[in-house]
Amino acid sequence: MRLQNKKRMTVHFVLTMALLLSASGSAMAEQIGSVSTKFKLLGANDKIVIEAFDDPEIPGATCYLSRAKTGGVGGVVGVAEDTSDASIACRQIGPITLPEKVKNGHEDGKEVFKKSTSLLFKTLQVVRFYDAKRNVLVYLTYSDRIIEGSPKNSISIIPVTPWH
Repeated sequence: MRLQNKKRMTVHFVLTMALLLSASGSAMAEQIGSVSTKFKLLGANDKIVIEAFDDPEIPGATCYLSRAKTGGVGGVVGVAEDTSDASIACRQIGPITLPEKVKNGHEDGKEVFKKSTSLLFKTLQVVRFYDAKRNVLVYLTYSDRIIEGSPKNSISIIPVTPWH
C-alpha cells in the first residue's frame, strides 16, 4: 500500500512538472498557423506549426519558428515527443536600441525562447548572440535533452539598422 502511494505521488509530481515546463515556454509564443503533414486515424494529425515571439530584451526584434508537432493520441494528451526539426527567421520590425549588456557581449548565448517538445527533458530553444563587428544579432535554434542533444539547428540574423 505504501509503495503504491509513493508511485502515485511520483507520477503526480512528474506530470505536474511537465505541465509547468510546457506552460512556461508557450506563454512567450503566438501561434500564427499550422499545416498537417501526416494523417492520424486517432487524435490530431502531425503538423508543422508556425509561431512568432518577440525578443524579450530587444524591442523591434521578432522571430518566427516553424517546428514539427507530433499528433496522434500521444500528441493530444501531451506524451508524444516532437522531432528536433525546426527553422527560424528573425526580422527587425521596428527601431532597435541594443542594451549595453548585449553590446558588450555579456549576454551572448542567452536563451530568449524555450518550449518543451516532450513530456519530460526535451526542449526547443532559441539563444541570441551579438556580432559587434558586423552590428548583427544572431539567433540560433536547437533542440536538447537532459542526456543527449541534437545536431539539428537553424540560425537567422538581424542586421541592426536605422528604422525609417
